[in-house]
Amino acid sequence: MNRTYVRLMPIVYGGIRECAPYSPPRVGVVDAVAARTRSRSMPGAGKTTVTGLASQRLPRAARLLGDVITRLIVSGRVGFNEEPAEEATRQVELGNRNLCALAANFADTGFTSFIDTVIPTREQLNLFVELLAPRPILLVVLAPGIAACQYRNTIRDPEDRFDFDGYDELDAQMRRELGGLGWWFDTSALNPETTATRILSEASKRAQLTAQA
Repeated sequence: MNRTYVRLMPIVYGGIRECAPYSPPRVGVVDAVAARTRSRSMPGAGKTTVTGLASQRLPRAARLLGDVITRLIVSGRVGFNEEPAEEATRQVELGNRNLCALAANFADTGFTSFIDTVIPTREQLNLFVELLAPRPILLVVLAPGIAACQYRNTIRDPEDRFDFDGYDELDAQMRRELGGLGWWFDTSALNPETTATRILSEASKRAQLTAQA
């Protein structure tokens, strides 16, 4: 099996070395899922921009956007914070399973997968780890802080802006559920290009999930 990383960058607010597939640390859990990086962060954290920049710098990489996978449902879609809540939860899991399936397929063919999505709970993270095993996983949580996320969201293109008023709750939940896992990367003083560069050069050491799970 190819040992390509699958990085999960929840960019809930939230590298892979810039080289061909290399021997990764033992199979891990989320952000690198043999597919490579998983960015899990809040709206405005920068995950979409950063995963785009980072993936373009690798010779073989795929970028998987959770929002795009969700929008594949054209009839009957229920958003994560919409009603009925039970169906919303079911569709969140469906989207996560689809992301993992794609990441695994890319990883097994020698591509690093950057997964751009939000992972607010340990239960959801565990699902990624379970479905991506035994592929190596790196978890990068972009954490510029609530104020930075809110500001960045306001200066987005109107079509990309995400109206969201639950920053405090989401931040508290993520820190309670995922604190201590992966790499919580404070990017408040960094531009996207520098953030992508540091992820590619440092994530393999800072973001491993296997040893922490």
